[in-house]
This record gives sequence, structure tokens and C-alpha cells, in this order.
Amino acid sequence: MKISLNWLKKYVEIPKEVSDEDLIRLIGARLVEVEGVIDETHKYDNIYVVRVESCEKIPETHLSLCYIDAGMVPFRGLPEVTTEDEGASPVTTGASDPSRERNHSASIQVVCGAPNVREGMLAVWIAPGATVPASVHEDAPFVIGKRKMRGYESNGMLAGADELDFGDDHSGIVEIDPNMAKPGDLLADIFELNDKVLEIENKSLTHRPDCFGMIGFAREVAGILGLQFIAQDHLDSGELDVNSFTKLPNDITVTIDDTNICQRYSAVVLEKHGELQKKYLSWQDTMLSKAGMKPISLVVDSTNYLMLLTGQPLHAFDYDKFVSVGGEKQPKINVRLAKKGENLTLLDDSEVALNENDIVICSGDKPVALAGAMGGKSTMIDENTRNIIIESATFSLYNLRKTQMAHGIFSEAITRFTKGQPAYQTLKVAEACAGMLSQGFKAVAMADQYPKPAKQIVVKITTDEINNLLGTKYSEELIVKTLENVGFMVSRHGLIKKDNVVSITVPEWRTDIHIKEDIIEEVGRLLGYDNIAPTLPLHGTANHNKMFRLMQAIRQLMSKYGANEVLTYSFVSQNLLKRANLDPKNSYRIVNSISPELQYVRQSLVPSLLDKAYLNEKLPVDQFAIFEMNKVYRKEWGMNDENVPVQESNLGFVVAERKGKTTAFYLAKKYAELVFQEMHIDVKYVPLKNETSESLPFEKKRAAEIWTLDGEYLGVVGEFKNSVRSEFKLAPYLAGFELNLDLICEKALPIKKIEFGKKTFEDLTVETNQTYDEAKAEVLKQYPDAKILPLSVYQPDNNDTKHITFRIFK
Repeated sequence: MKISLNWLKKYVEIPKEVSDEDLIRLIGARLVEVEGVIDETHKYDNIYVVRVESCEKIPETHLSLCYIDAGMVPFRGLPEVTTEDEGASPVTTGASDPSRERNHSASIQVVCGAPNVREGMLAVWIAPGATVPASVHEDAPFVIGKRKMRGYESNGMLAGADELDFGDDHSGIVEIDPNMAKPGDLLADIFELNDKVLEIENKSLTHRPDCFGMIGFAREVAGILGLQFIAQDHLDSGELDVNSFTKLPNDITVTIDDTNICQRYSAVVLEKHGELQKKYLSWQDTMLSKAGMKPISLVVDSTNYLMLLTGQPLHAFDYDKFVSVGGEKQPKINVRLAKKGENLTLLDDSEVALNENDIVICSGDKPVALAGAMGGKSTMIDENTRNIIIESATFSLYNLRKTQMAHGIFSEAITRFTKGQPAYQTLKVAEACAGMLSQGFKAVAMADQYPKPAKQIVVKITTDEINNLLGTKYSEELIVKTLENVGFMVSRHGLIKKDNVVSITVPEWRTDIHIKEDIIEEVGRLLGYDNIAPTLPLHGTANHNKMFRLMQAIRQLMSKYGANEVLTYSFVSQNLLKRANLDPKNSYRIVNSISPELQYVRQSLVPSLLDKAYLNEKLPVDQFAIFEMNKVYRKEWGMNDENVPVQESNLGFVVAERKGKTTAFYLAKKYAELVFQEMHIDVKYVPLKNETSESLPFEKKRAAEIWTLDGEYLGVVGEFKNSVRSEFKLAPYLAGFELNLDLICEKALPIKKIEFGKKTFEDLTVETNQTYDEAKAEVLKQYPDAKILPLSVYQPDNNDTKHITFRIFK
């Protein structure tokens, strides 16, 4: 998104002491990320408004020999550029000789090829030495000069809209309204073109649809400058007089099938009654161009200008085509979801196959527009249009995001709709459009469907709550003024009372404000987070997280005995669940998954571990063990008090051996018991029940449930079913377990029992030709009351002695 500072300043009176650089810095710090600044302060230097005094066709060419009146514009000070003939590269020859200064009453000869050049018109002259604006940002900007065209000298050029960078129109030269300017006026002064344009990062305003219009953006700028935004009617249009509307056949009806896809739909019918041709260059054209949009026609440009001004997208239908498509005598607008198999040809001539997430605007039941994205070809306005329907509505941002991605449409309108445009101003903006077009059209009918008006939100909060969370000492008066500056209604009763409660009514355009914390954030942002003095927290250090310490202890324990920790995705495929003998119906399915392989939230860690075991079996090792500690979710557990799925922290483990010497079950059980011993938890093992075994990957006769002595279920340990091993292509010697970490954390003895670093120890390395037991016995003689654990044994090749390292706990 692009923001013109000159346009912004029409709605906010920037204090003189605040420079453009200061303003841009404040916007970046307190409102939105500014990605770049396009400096156009010299883009239109030496470009003037002139009057064409005479215009004669050059025989056998499309050219005209013109003499122009440039008012008091002298040649002095302008660099003179000459070329030998048309099309040659311009060469700068230096500043003009002062003796050649033109008398102000003399005319300037210019050759022009535009078909619309005529005597008496006001045009735009790019003087010799000036840069053509459309080329300013190119690698080699084009500097205009004197040149010979078919033997006639041309001093500079009369410019078209494309050359002035006001769109792509090359059909003729730009014409200026005589009521706006006189010969010799600088074009930049007339249209305020000496400007700086901010390039705004859209993603940082995703939650602020109001800021996608100049009025909303200006309101926020006023707020960060500590100024009150004057809520005047910037749309310059009062409500339409419905009593003056013509009755049938111009009545219009609107039906909305589902308010979840369209909260409000407003429409105004306009009837042609005057001159519609767009004749002069306007402020509106320059603003559209600065925003990156192309001027197209009077009607379309008006809808686009109002969208840039208010943030509310509009669309114009040809009234007569709309009625014809529907086959009725009057327009019947229906807003609904598209049906499978429906197609629609859009304004850009592309044909899209509609899907059931698309919202369509219908004439009767015939789709004529892809709502919020693009209009249809069948109802587009053209040079023959006599009557129009102006649409102003709000649509579901969720549906439009899917439409945007499905059909690859990234228009300015859909960009705003996908931010969640509020419904409060749809009719007002449609009426404003009717006002802008009032010289060529007359409003004859109106419809406004708003079945479920949005309720205004009121947040109650105290100034102490604001200051305590921000770490500030803002006064009540400053907080109230800051919020009122940007449109919040603050009820100040009770502010000086003991309870200090204030009621804040959220304005209709602020769809992001719902709770106290939103208000606190708003105060902090507007007054500047950089103005909050950094202070250390007043509270003490946080208590130890018992689960974190538990996981840390298990991690060290398992790795000590040769197991390796892995970390896998919490999302899995339906196929992976089935291969592990788990029912996908007990897993939550992700509606908008990022991949077909990541459609389900896992209900167990075992499938992911088995998948990784297959990769590890290819390694040249005889035995390996892997484990993971993570969250799992099952539908059978239901929802918690906050209406989100109940979750459980689990420890999953898988061990495999190429040539097992014992039953795999006992090896897995040994690792589980290491955990229980470390945590001082007594358990018992219970055979699996038939119904339990059917829904698990473990073999019934070689697996067991694990329970605490007081009857709480901890998990299951065992060997895996042959069918599961076959699905994952794993060797027969394979077992594992899955334990409930939440319950282990609850049952473990006080945290001091599993803390590390409380005991003192030292490491001792001895060089000896004794066996390990013999060496250990010698060490025990020196440390009779110590606990001794082996750390490492190293014996170099061709050496009878070995190095044994002991860890001695005193």
C-alpha cells in the first residue's frame, strides 16, 4: 500500500516542528512498518501549464505545429538539451545563454503528434532540460530537449498522461481545467506533486482494516502526534433524499442468503442525465496514480478513489445489463455462495470455475460478479452505459481469502476485504459516490440490507490497570485524551473516585478491540513504547517449572543409557495412523492443513517414532533406541473449560536390535523402569485387555498396561504387532512404550529428588592392566563411602594397559 504525505496532510495538520523525516519515523514506530519512501519532490521540475495559441497540421504527417504561451516562464536557468532529429538520443549542451532569454510575450514552438491538441486548450509542457516523469525511476531517465521533427524545431514536448506517469493512456495529451490554472503555473503546484510517498508493509496492518483508507490512516497519525482527529464529513456528501427517488421500474431489491458471508449490502441506482466524458486531468487522477492504480473512466475512478479514501471497496454494474441477465423488469440482487459447476467470465476476460467457498453476486440466480474480488464481464460498464448500480458491501474475509488463493486474484479491493472491512460505512460511501458523479448521474433508487447490525463493544478498565501492565505513570487526563483523539468514546464518570473505573466505547471501525488488554496496548502504542522507561521487574524470580525439570531429568537419564531424543511433527497423515493400528476418527483433522501428509493432530507419539525407526534401521548399528517428549490430543478426551482440545504430555520410546539375545519386551520395560526408579514411582504391570489391544499397535500377549499402585493409568509397554512391523518394514526385535508425563510429574517425589547438581563429585582416571571390577575395588579403598559410576574405558591398540574414568559421588 502507498500513502501520499500530501494527501495525508489534507486530513491532519502536521505541526511545523515535525519534519517529514520525524513523521515517517513516528509512523514506523507507532503504527505500521514503512518499507520505503519514494521521493517525488523534484519529479515534476520544469513542467508547466501552457495555452496552445495556435495549432496547424504539418502536411502528410500526423503532427501539428503548435505555438504555446507559457506565461512568465523564462528559459534562463533551464539546461538546454538538443537533438539532431526525432528519435535521436538527447545530449546536454549546458545552460542557456542569458542573451537568449525569451521575452514573456513571445510564443514557443512545439511539434505535437497528439490527435486532441487544439487551439485554446490548456496543456502540460515539459520544458527543454526537464526529465520525463515516467522515466524518473528508470536506469536511464529521459531528459527532453530541443529536437527537429520533420524539419520543424520542437522546444520540449506537450505531455500525455502516460508520459506524466498518470496511467497508461497514450491516446492524447493531458488537458487542464482553465478554472484550476493559468499559463506559466507549475504543474507540481497545481496538483501538489512535490510529494513523498510511503510504501507500507500490508502484513503489519492485517488487523487494522480501517487503516487501509486515507481517513483511517490519518486518524491514527493524528493520534500518534497527540492531536484530535476532527470527525468532519470528509466524504462531502449528505444522505440521499429518498423522497426524490423515481419509482418503478427503478426499484431495487437485495437478498442475502447467509449473513455469515455478507453482513451488509448497500446499493444505489444512478441514472444518466448529463455529460459523462472525462475531460480534464484531476487531483483524483494523480492520487490514483500515486497509489499504483490506473485512471480508467469517470465512474471506475470515482469508486477507486473512494476506496483509497475510506478503505471501503465499491463496484459499479451496468444497470441495464444487470437487469437483462436476470431476466426481470427490475434488478434483484442476490448474495449467495457459488454452486458446484458454475462458471463466471470476469472483467479481465478470464473464465473461472467457481467453487463452493466463493461468494457471488447474482442477478436473480445468475452470477454476475465474484464478490469482493472482481466484477463479471456481462455487467461491465462501457461507453454506452446510461444507468449504473453502485455496490458497497462487506463480505466474509475467510471466504475471500480462499477465493484469493483459489483464483489468484490480488486486487486492491480483495486486499482490503481480506482484512475484515467493517459494515458501518457501506451506505455512506455509496452515497458519497453518487455525490461525486452527480454532474453526470442522478440517484433514483437505493437499497440497504443489514440484517444483523454489529453491536458496539464497551470495555471497562481502570487507569491503574493500564499503568501497572505498561509500567507507566500516565495521568487519567492523558489516557482519556489519547483514546478520544482516535475516536474512542470515554465515559469519565468515576475516574476520580476510589474505584477508578472508566467505560470505553469502541468505535465501529475498530474491529480489533475487544478486551482490556487491547485498550492497554492501544494506549502504549499511541503514546510510544519507546517512551516507557525501562525498569526491572518488582517481583522475584519465577518458581521452577516442575515439568521442565522432569523432562530435563528424563532427557539426561535416557541419553545416559544410549537412547537418542528425536523431535517430530505434531501433525501426521491418515495413512501413518492406520499403519500404526490407530483409528484416525480419534484424531482431530486440520481443515486448512499445509500438506496432505499433515492433516491430523497426532493422538500418540508411537507412529512418528516407528516412522523414524525405519530410517535408523538402515544405519550400521546393532541396536538403537529413540524417544520423544511431546503433546498428544485425542477426541475422546473432549474439550477443556476454554473450549479447546484437552492435551496430554507423553513420553514415547522405541528400541530395536538386529540380533536380540532376550525378549524385546524386557528391554523396553527396563528403560521404563529406569524412569520410574529415577522418579521414585512404584508401579504395577497388568495384562492388556482384548478391547484395549485392538486399538493399540502393541501385541496383546507381549505387552502390559502400567498403573500406579493407587490405581492410575500411566501407559503401556510391549512389543509391536507383526502387522505394524510389516507396515513400517521393521525387524522382529522391536518394542517400545508410551507414558503419561503429566501423571509422572504429579506422582514424582518433590523436585529436590530429581534435581541435578546437588551432589558433589569428582572424576578420576586411572591407567591399569586390571579388569574394571578390580580397578573399582582399588578406588573404593580410597573412597569407602562414595558411590562410584563408570564414565569411560579406553584402551589404545597394541597396548596392555587401559584408561578407566570413574565418577565419584561423595
